[in-house]
Amino acid sequence: MRHGKKFNHLSRQKGHRAAMLANMACSLIEHKRINTTVAKAKALKQFVEPLVTKSKEDTTHNRRIVFAYLRNKYAVTELFREVAAKVADRPGGYTRIIKMGNRLGDNADMAMIELVDFNTLYTGGKKEEKKVTTRRSRAKKSDAAPVKEAPAAETSENTEVTE
Repeated sequence: MRHGKKFNHLSRQKGHRAAMLANMACSLIEHKRINTTVAKAKALKQFVEPLVTKSKEDTTHNRRIVFAYLRNKYAVTELFREVAAKVADRPGGYTRIIKMGNRLGDNADMAMIELVDFNTLYTGGKKEEKKVTTRRSRAKKSDAAPVKEAPAAETSENTEVTE
């Protein structure tokens, strides 16, 4: 029976499954995209998205919660520094799963899971620049004094005449 089965157990016991998802999440945070099976990618998406949400608010408590899941201080540091800065304004959906076809050896469905904001193909390869705002007002173009071009034209005519 299927009673109470809320997530895919991936044919592994709890300790093995937790270690595998933690390792995959660390690799995803480090490399920004990884190739795996579709079932593992879907399980990883459920595992890593709440951690990315926690990383948006950089507190000691949130760092400790994320470290309890990932168990890798370098991945936690990268998550809270680089990844959180990119996803700060995104309300959710931090990962994307792209199906890649079947694996040659055992015909398993393969997929690529990636962090959405780190794909340069979809973002156009341009970096997001924050708009600089100042408290000063700029002078309008109509208020600025017009530039006289007549003296410059006269000097060029005078040089031609003297030659």
